[in-house]
Amino acid sequence: MALTFANKITICRILAVPFFILALLYYTPYRESLRFIALGIFLFAVITDVIDGYVARTRHQKTPAGKILDPLADKILLISAFMCLFMARAYLPVIQFPLWLVVMVISRDIILIIGTMLIYIFHHTLPMESTRWGKISTFFQVLAVIGMLIQWKFSVVLWYGVVFFTIISGIDYIRHGIRLLNDHAQEFA
Repeated sequence: MALTFANKITICRILAVPFFILALLYYTPYRESLRFIALGIFLFAVITDVIDGYVARTRHQKTPAGKILDPLADKILLISAFMCLFMARAYLPVIQFPLWLVVMVISRDIILIIGTMLIYIFHHTLPMESTRWGKISTFFQVLAVIGMLIQWKFSVVLWYGVVFFTIISGIDYIRHGIRLLNDHAQEFA
């Protein structure tokens, strides 16, 4: 099967991530424009995420590749954003991500990736459907990154939403994963 238009959009989003990372890694107060370039790339990635989801649903272009690539693109982008913004904290003029927030976001995603691999090993299926809690968590994470990139001092308030929904979505995904693993174990009992 050839790549669908929605898959191509997702791949463009993945290919944008290294440029986003480079803009943040080379950012200094003397190269202030790089923070805004990173913001532009991040907004491009967020908008293309919305577009590829819309295209996949309305043009019936949901594919197995898209079920893997779309959440992978989200994880790569958000993990990169939190890590790079934490690394660039010394140069950010107003606010900086605290380590605990970065660790929480990345830890949840690592746990989800490991859980997904375990489910695939034991169940031979990929549980890639995002939940309502996962979408809300991603929404707050995206807002927190945008707030950090524009250095909006009140974006600190968003961190509470990030923490709350990251925990809730993590628990929800873990419960769903355990249920899948238990269903598989009962098949062989």
